[in-house]
Amino acid sequence: MKIVLASGSPRRAKILKDLGVDFEVVKTDAPEVSYPADPERTVRENALAKGAALLGRKGVLSADTIVWFSNRIYGKPRDLEEAKEFLRELAGKVHTVFTGVAFDGDVKIVRSDVKFRELSEATIDEYVARVRPTDRAGAYDIDESGDLIVESYSGSYENIMGLPVEPLKEWGIA
Repeated sequence: MKIVLASGSPRRAKILKDLGVDFEVVKTDAPEVSYPADPERTVRENALAKGAALLGRKGVLSADTIVWFSNRIYGKPRDLEEAKEFLRELAGKVHTVFTGVAFDGDVKIVRSDVKFRELSEATIDEYVARVRPTDRAGAYDIDESGDLIVESYSGSYENIMGLPVEPLKEWGIA
């Protein structure tokens, strides 16, 4: 079965490719909502909206990932300064990554916890120079130079990347 990935995320495409899933990418520009006190509602509604933007198509997979810490949603930073601010705020602390994954209108939410190392300004500068942080929720990517900033995590590694595998298996995609 060929699916439609309603996302321009190269990390989500990498996960599907690594799983051997036959897919095509169709990026949508669905408006996103944010409910800082309710991260699960945020990712659920955004994942559904991205999939609904391809109304009438079958086999549509969409997702939304956020970093949540101290009742604040950390989406994609606006610029490098905001990316550095995010990393400073998360340094030495545990935050939660929520991903809402939708497939043909069914939604599942996966949660993982990530603990950052204590980060010096030099480490933050090095990380920002290596990784394009403005394209990532929370300004980081565990799969790309994550060893510089991530001390530990619990839950799904792929969820932290932006597309948990568990729901894909439940839906028979992977």
